[in-house]
Amino acid sequence: MRFFVVCPGGLEVPLAQELAEIAQRPDSKALGTWVIDLTPTSPTGGVGLAGPLSAAMALNLHSRIASRVLLQMAQAPYRQEEDLYKLASGLAWEDWFTSKQTLRVDVTAHRSPLKSLNFATLKIKDAIVDRLRDVTGDRPSIDTAFPDVRVQAHLTATQVTIYLDTSGEALFKRGWRDEKGDAPLKENLAAGILSITGWKSGETLFDPMCGSGTFLIEAAQKTLAIPPGAIRAGMYGDDAKPSRLAYRPLVTSAHGFGFQRLKPFNEVTEQKCWATLKEGSLNEILAQRKQYPSAESLRISGGDINEKLVAMFKGNWQRAQLPEQPVVRQIDALASRPPVNSDSGVMLLNPPYGERLVIKGGRGQDRNAQESYDESDEPENRFELNLETGRQSAKRSSRESLKKLQAQEEQDPKFVEFLRQFGQHLKEAFGGWNIFVLTADMALPGQLRIKESKRTPLFNGPLECRLFKFEMHAKRPVANDSEKE
Repeated sequence: MRFFVVCPGGLEVPLAQELAEIAQRPDSKALGTWVIDLTPTSPTGGVGLAGPLSAAMALNLHSRIASRVLLQMAQAPYRQEEDLYKLASGLAWEDWFTSKQTLRVDVTAHRSPLKSLNFATLKIKDAIVDRLRDVTGDRPSIDTAFPDVRVQAHLTATQVTIYLDTSGEALFKRGWRDEKGDAPLKENLAAGILSITGWKSGETLFDPMCGSGTFLIEAAQKTLAIPPGAIRAGMYGDDAKPSRLAYRPLVTSAHGFGFQRLKPFNEVTEQKCWATLKEGSLNEILAQRKQYPSAESLRISGGDINEKLVAMFKGNWQRAQLPEQPVVRQIDALASRPPVNSDSGVMLLNPPYGERLVIKGGRGQDRNAQESYDESDEPENRFELNLETGRQSAKRSSRESLKKLQAQEEQDPKFVEFLRQFGQHLKEAFGGWNIFVLTADMALPGQLRIKESKRTPLFNGPLECRLFKFEMHAKRPVANDSEKE
């Protein structure tokens, strides 16, 4: 089977590395042969691979960087909308789902000659519905909000590829987040950034502006071998219920993954594979908990000036099935210090913008333009989520307004002064550390007055960002008078 594993733009290399690691797991090898495509040299929004059907289960359970796992159903040349109908109507959809299940169809495009994506979507939807009606005598209902089955097509200038989405809800929705309102940094983006930093489990990791703890929770779950899809897979039973106010409520075991609503995955052999994958993961978790029995043993810590965000972080930590309480303090980033017994380590942060930071010297109650956006307005890349008709102008408007807001905030002299002070603080208190900062402010190194050693282009939703790396030189010890003599 052919798959395309979607990821945020710029994370193709760490995703390819992660896919290779998943493929090398003993339980993955037992499923069959995997062949991962060469890593793309430019951002493509994902990585392709060939593998057994059950590979979809392993990918959805274990991939921390993937947004979706798409199963390729067909690929063919096209010239007009009728070609899309012909291709889609010739596929045996009845072998994958029933007419009693609800359906959603999304179409994305890159240099397509077709004038209307909405009409292309309609033709593919009609083809699927007509096929099921002809074969079963009944037609599925359309549900754009909470469908049982998602079909996605991608159009290039000459080719159309049709996929079945095996993920359902996007995979960055882990199920442990309990914020109400706009989404902060996406979990899979945070996981990909962790991979780029080179941080390894057991090494010191610190975030002085941790907010609700996305970076730190992703790192802790990786250290403890907790699969990102554990909650959706039902590995914790009823112990991981999100609150009714949760921003992302559709990621409990009751909803699971998209493949769980597809016929082939409910065959006895595939169900046995699924049970084996979950059992293997549980055994790994038990082994890692013996090695890291407490929150302190993880060497993962953070701080934030906002008391409400610190409390939110603690709640997220517990829902993520992590031990005890996180090592976190309510503290101004300008007063932060390295964790005890940590002469070096990795600092990773996604600093806020704007007046609310200047007023309080730290994060305010609301999320900011850099961390917060309406995920339905802007797909991460050409394969992510939906590109429905009428949204293209809305996306452009959203992007332009974000850029304007960003430009206004970059010019705030008080915020620039805060960054200057923070840069000086890093030099004085964190010598020997590697500092990684995700920001949409391309002028950040100059504002910190620290020369970056590396910059990696990334996208945080609609915002083009950079992950800056700063290598802080350790201070030389001051010689005493006797040594001078």
